[in-house]
Amino acid sequence: MPGHQPPAHHGPRDRIALNGITATGHHGVFEHEKRNGQPFVVDVVLYTDLRPAEASDDVADTAHYGVLAERVTDVIASGPYNLIETLAGKLAEMVLAEFAVDAVDITVHKPQAPIEVPFGDVSIQIHRERP
Repeated sequence: MPGHQPPAHHGPRDRIALNGITATGHHGVFEHEKRNGQPFVVDVVLYTDLRPAEASDDVADTAHYGVLAERVTDVIASGPYNLIETLAGKLAEMVLAEFAVDAVDITVHKPQAPIEVPFGDVSIQIHRERP
């Protein structure tokens, strides 16, 4: 990611990336967006130390990305929120609360945003670290 700075912690900067998690949400400032819903696509990057999982070869020693995908779809389906910035914040809060990671990058794509000119995608990206 251009211009992206990795977490400031001094431990390993191992990453788990899960891209393209898609679910229907009812987020947007317009009433028809909340009523009809639309697809939202989320990319998640977890920052954690993967050496324990590497050594044990046990899923219990890492962030289970199947569970992560299910939880992300749960949060997309929650709300509704006016802004995808709020959705991204809720996703980051969930990840830091439920997974043993140091930091997370969340990208929320809204490919069917109500924009009056042709466009490919609109997205926002946030980075949050464990306090």
